[in-house]
Amino acid sequence: MATATALLVTATPAVVASAGPSADTNRDDRSRDVWAGTWAAAVTRGNSAGLTNTGLNNQSVRMVVHTTVGGDRLRIRLSNIFGEQAVKLGRATVAMPNTGTPDDLSDIDTTSLRELTFGGSTTVTMNRGGELLSDPVDLPVGEQQDLVVTLHFPTSTGPVTFHGQSRQTTYIGATDLTGAAGGAGFTLRPNCCWFFLSGVDVERRRSPGAVVVLGDSIGDGNASTVNANKRWPDFLADRLIDTRSEVRTPGVLNASLAGNRLNHEGTESGAGGFPGYHELGPNALARLNEDVFAQTGARTVVTHLGINDIWMSGDSAESIIASLRQINQQVQQRGLTSLVATLTPYEGHGAEGVWTPEKEATRQAVNAYLRSSTEFDGVLDFDRVLRDPAQPSRLLPAYDSGDHIHPNDLGNKAMADAVNLRLLGL
Repeated sequence: MATATALLVTATPAVVASAGPSADTNRDDRSRDVWAGTWAAAVTRGNSAGLTNTGLNNQSVRMVVHTTVGGDRLRIRLSNIFGEQAVKLGRATVAMPNTGTPDDLSDIDTTSLRELTFGGSTTVTMNRGGELLSDPVDLPVGEQQDLVVTLHFPTSTGPVTFHGQSRQTTYIGATDLTGAAGGAGFTLRPNCCWFFLSGVDVERRRSPGAVVVLGDSIGDGNASTVNANKRWPDFLADRLIDTRSEVRTPGVLNASLAGNRLNHEGTESGAGGFPGYHELGPNALARLNEDVFAQTGARTVVTHLGINDIWMSGDSAESIIASLRQINQQVQQRGLTSLVATLTPYEGHGAEGVWTPEKEATRQAVNAYLRSSTEFDGVLDFDRVLRDPAQPSRLLPAYDSGDHIHPNDLGNKAMADAVNLRLLGL
């Protein structure tokens, strides 16, 4: 089997000052317990049709998330930032899955079941455009631990705030099922979507902070195995856990959004008859405050965006580079380490006009700039990792999921294995 070797180009070493309000306690007093981000998802507005538009009404949604770092207590973050109305939350619980049952993703270990409260109340309203942070709950969480979060919405939510490409089965059923041990009542089971859930923090003795991945469908794990946590940021978290002591292990927070672009809104149509929809999110610069800077303990940002601007929108290399430079400036201004990744091959993907020699020239021009730039704190050369040396405009067949743009599980692992951990600045 062919293998690819990484070439991560170091640029100017990062100068890490204050990482903003999300990380203040993490560095000001390491003798006290601190909150650390262990899981996150970028969220968007519900689409114009379907379940995410009609929303939930006297229904419960059970969602599985996978932590990166562990701690003795946890809290969850809910978001209604894209909602059109206030949303009432009737009850919320968190538990460990019951790994001894056939359907261990929906079945919970009732001895671990904890009720979540918000300001001491089990019932709470999320304001339109607002977020909620739960009270801390005593539930020891391990590294790479599955957690099951169940939310009941007693009245109509309207269009939801959600993450569309979870690569994880979600469970939806009628009435309040937040305390249900089994999953039999959850009759709707789409392999997508985290609803209203945007983050999980754990309380740790010490924490070096978190790596935030600002990406598109490649970071979101499109074409990776469902319910297996085989996205490249998952593999990166595995490496960090395997190579560092517990107190030195950063969380990995995946803020990727499938279909996201640097310079365009998700609803904008694209090449090959692509219609565009809300699920793809706003342009990347509009995402920074919510999806990056607000993350608990953010210390390092990996930006891997631009390929969708090329194939969907036919953007120029100059416009893509300008936006990547602007993201870099804002990340560094916050005192965070800023890494950027080269754009990976995609010849053979989609209908006529999706890939053209002219668009390939744009991709190559962006990558040439990134490899030579000294503005970023480091460059991750994912193009060199995934490309076929015999046909550099195509993915290496061993890493191709079959759609010629998204890596398979093996390709995702190769990307994570290629990251020079010293570049993370942690």
